[in-house]
Amino acid sequence: MKNMSKVYFIKARKNNTSENISADAANLFQIFLEQEQIRLAEKLPLKVHFGEKGNQTFIPPACFDGLIDILKDRQIEACYTETNALYRGERQNRSDHEKLALAHGFNQLPIVIADGEYGDDFERVVINGKHFESCFIGKSIALADQLLIISHFKGHILAGFGGAVKQLAMGCAARGGKLAQHHNTVPKIKSRKCEGCGNCAENCPANAITVTDKAVINAEKCIGCAACMAVCPQGAIGTNMLQLASAFITRTFSERMAEYAYAAQKDKLNIYMNFACNITRGCDCEGHAMKIILPDMGIFAGTDPIAVDQACLDTIESNMGRKYFRRGRHTLSYGETLGLGSRTYELVPV
Repeated sequence: MKNMSKVYFIKARKNNTSENISADAANLFQIFLEQEQIRLAEKLPLKVHFGEKGNQTFIPPACFDGLIDILKDRQIEACYTETNALYRGERQNRSDHEKLALAHGFNQLPIVIADGEYGDDFERVVINGKHFESCFIGKSIALADQLLIISHFKGHILAGFGGAVKQLAMGCAARGGKLAQHHNTVPKIKSRKCEGCGNCAENCPANAITVTDKAVINAEKCIGCAACMAVCPQGAIGTNMLQLASAFITRTFSERMAEYAYAAQKDKLNIYMNFACNITRGCDCEGHAMKIILPDMGIFAGTDPIAVDQACLDTIESNMGRKYFRRGRHTLSYGETLGLGSRTYELVPV
């Protein structure tokens, strides 16, 4: 019988400054590594979220200083890693994404955008799932032996909440993988905006786009990488919102996320750390100030992403006396059926 997953937890201080969070994260990480006898890979990408421009509640990089010091002491070659966003903005291509990360203070480590300049640098990871036979994972993430998945636990307008599983699923997917999770369709040309410039056709790796007066996507050839969305100067290529709504209502969105999370961690012994601080209803990808809706809970660590997320939800419920983030829990239950992890765990206070 498999041993129950352990989730290590350190409670947030009343004076929860970045310096204190950094010290607590380092303490938790050190104890977790020793107790679980985790061997770190020689190269360890730290999967983080740099925060969209205008967002003020993403976890600031100073909170990771203690973790980085431990890795340096152990002579681990570390970097920050992320993938490009699906939507238009400061995080849609590697060049702008790196500039934003540096502007937000993520300068302690090299920055690696795992899916390349336009989000079309990926590896297909075969899972033979209910929704996907294979998944598009950012190339350097897919090729890494081990990842330190650092997640800001908070709400999310579609997923219900964001933690370790969402950081694996959306956070590690190349742009085409993000598109597939949202509604598993090809990008949509907005004819009224399209000026027929040809940028999309020139940058399509599948030669699926032709341009006469307007651009046209051949659905049979399209591989769903969504690179065209990044290079269109008019913003004329988007997503089908009706299909997205259908995926959300039928819960296939949750299941697609779980399958992508499974693909992102396949054959890896990852470490998951959830920072349940600055908890908002919305995600760090929202480029505006948001209200903090809950007190800081603390930091959670483990090797099981579902257990770590479940521990966050349970701790919030225990402290607040009622459930928050009711939507999205199907992601955890479906992920459990895939073998991604278990909702049953042992909480180990530090």
